[in-house]
Amino acid sequence: GLPFGVSFIAPAFQDEALLLLADRYHRAQVSVPGPPIPTAASPVGCVAVAVVGAHLSGQPLNWQLVDRKARLIATRRTAACYRLFDLPDQTPKKPGLVREETFRGPGIEVEVWAVPQNHFGSFVAAIPAPLGIGTVELDNGDRVKCFICEPYALDGAEEITEFGGWRNYVSQKQPASV
Repeated sequence: GLPFGVSFIAPAFQDEALLLLADRYHRAQVSVPGPPIPTAASPVGCVAVAVVGAHLSGQPLNWQLVDRKARLIATRRTAACYRLFDLPDQTPKKPGLVREETFRGPGIEVEVWAVPQNHFGSFVAAIPAPLGIGTVELDNGDRVKCFICEPYALDGAEEITEFGGWRNYVSQKQPASV
């Protein structure tokens, strides 16, 4: 029946991680009304980046994430308002992701990677036009950084939205083995 308290201690600038831990601990001890504090889209000290094509696991540019100590944290889909295109004249082959508010499609498969903040700049600097980094909405409502495509690059591009993602498109486009 005596007063009781718990202290959580962490290195500097880890307040968000401590808040999440304290919320989970508190909820485990007593019934707390309302939803838990939402967890961040990526670990503290990282930027959540969704990749849609050549940076996916097993694809030719995935090494650019792995070499920067990025970690795969989720496989998701975009919200329904995104279209995917096979961009011409790209080496290696790359898709372009474009948001169109009135479009309703299947959503596009993406991998969400946690990129350490100290490597994010060098990762972005390596992205060639017509691609860039913007913000994309996922099917669960989260918003994360993601590869997006400049509209001019869609001239001559094949729309591949119906495949639901780059990996599915590439696997169906490869010539059959003899």
